Amino acid sequence: MLVTALVVGFAISLFQSVTQIQEVTLSFVPKAIAVSVALLISGHWMIQEAVTFTQTIFERIPSLLGG
Repeated sequence: MLVTALVVGFAISLFQSVTQIQEVTLSFVPKAIAVSVALLISGHWMIQEAVTFTQTIFERIPSLLGG
């Protein structure tokens, strides 16, 4: 997500500096759309990784407490 926002933000900033268009929404809207698309594409994987991590941590709690 962050890399997507960084790349799109850099591209828009470069476009704005070349064309001298200084509009705030011109940089915000494409970044929001790109991050939303990245979230739609990788969201299922991220949730699956978070659930697996949480389950593993909860399964290890007894061994960490010495039980």
